This record gives sequence, C-alpha cells and structure tokens, in this order.
Amino acid sequence: MHGPQGEAMEAQNKRLKERMDRITHKILIMSGKGGVGKTTVSVNLAVALSMKGFRVGILDTDLHGPNIAKMLGVQGEKLYSSEDDTIDPLEIVPLVPGGSSLKVVSLALSGNGDDEPIIWRGPIKISVIKQFLADVNWGELDYLIIDSPPGTGDEPLTVVQSLPGLSGSVVVTTPQEVSILDSRKSINFASRANTRMLGVVENMSGFICPHCGERIDIFGKGGGERAAKEMAVPFLGAIPMEAELMQAGDSGRLFMKEFPESLSAKAILGITDTLIAAVENKA
Repeated sequence: MHGPQGEAMEAQNKRLKERMDRITHKILIMSGKGGVGKTTVSVNLAVALSMKGFRVGILDTDLHGPNIAKMLGVQGEKLYSSEDDTIDPLEIVPLVPGGSSLKVVSLALSGNGDDEPIIWRGPIKISVIKQFLADVNWGELDYLIIDSPPGTGDEPLTVVQSLPGLSGSVVVTTPQEVSILDSRKSINFASRANTRMLGVVENMSGFICPHCGERIDIFGKGGGERAAKEMAVPFLGAIPMEAELMQAGDSGRLFMKEFPESLSAKAILGITDTLIAAVENKA
C-alpha cells in the first residue's frame, strides 16, 4: 500500500516492533468457548508473576466483554494519552514486599459506560488491538499477558499476526466434554498460526465445598489433561473452584494476595512456575 495510508501503517508497525522488543515474553491466553474462566486465569497468572517480582503487563483484547479492570479492582479508572498520542497503562502498585507493579490496559479503562455495548466490525477491532500494541508505553517488561475473547476470530488472529516474538499460547478449558471439544480447535488454531502451544489449563476442576472441604467434580475430571495428551501438547495444571476465587473476581479483590494458602492459589502458583520454566528455558 502506497501513499499517506501506507506510510501511516508502516510507521505503526515500526512503533509496534519497538514497543514489543522491550518485552521479553508475550503470552496469549485463549479459550475455545466462553464461560471457562479464561479471564480469571489471565488475571491471576499476571498477579502471581508480579508477586514473584517480574515486571508484568496485562492487555485485555476482549473488546466486547472487557472484565479485567473489574477483576483487578480498578474499574472506573481511566487511561490517558500524552501529546504524542502515546497511551500510558494504568499501574497497580506492588502487591507484596519484593513484588513488582502490574500494568493494565483495557477498553474498560477508556471512559465508556459499563453498560455501553461495543458494536464494532472486524476492521475496527483489528485497528484498536494494533493501537494497543503499538501506542501503549509498556516500557521494559518481563511478561505481557494478553487476554483474548473466546474462539479463534479477529482478536486472537490479530495478535498472532501482528505481534513479533510471541512466546506462545495457553488454552483454558473446563473438564466438560463440550469445552474440551472447543479447546481442541484453539490448539489447532495455534498450530496453523505457527504459534507455540505452551499448554492447557483445566479450570473449574472440581468444586471445593467451603463447609466440609469435600471436592465435588461438577464438570467431570481430567478432561483437559486427556485432551492435552491426545493433542501432544503440555498440560500446565488444574485449578479447582473455590467460593473465594469467584467472589474475589466479582468484587475486584486480588485473590492471590488475599488467599495465598487456598488450593486454587497453590494450583495457580504451580501453573505459573511451569509456565516460567517453559518460556525461559524454551522447554
């Protein structure tokens, strides 16, 4: 493409590469269907990494249902642009001594009303995501966690096609067969997009009764691990359901900080450690 539009696109691609070159590991979080807790996993992985002292950013590319701001307790805050149209991410102060701050970008921080729908077709969504990648002043980061909407449409496709040096993808599923079926599509998507599959996370892997501590396998058990084995991709771990995990997300409280001894928090920390080993050792 020639002319002013082509020059603008070339300039944006150059900015995008320069921004992303300052980020060591970029990880895309996907799911085959909605309702599997993908954003919950994204948020808690990002929080866990920042609590370990890594410099972390989290980018919400779920434009139609941006929930990351609410889950992190920063709903109502706003992103600001400087005179050169650079966007500054919202920064959450270190969560624990020795931890690092967490940088957040989401369309929910743009000032639109919480009840206002985003009625955009593909080209506009692609443009917004590329703007997030090219114009946000992320600075130096160890990890950028990218939360995408369910499925294999415009948003994850834009990320894998636009993002230089993507470390890989993580697919979140529940043990349910219908979820497993759709998660296999996400795994195949990564393969066809020449994106490394870092592994599968089985979320909602049993409900832990808050009264007696008994585990109840509401959605079955082990489906995510079986699918990972059948598809010859790593299995990162299983996260049980606990009332505190769900309540923390709804109220904007940081689950990993408030309930570090819970079974779910320990499972998330185990998955985080496995993910760190995978991307840093390129295992």
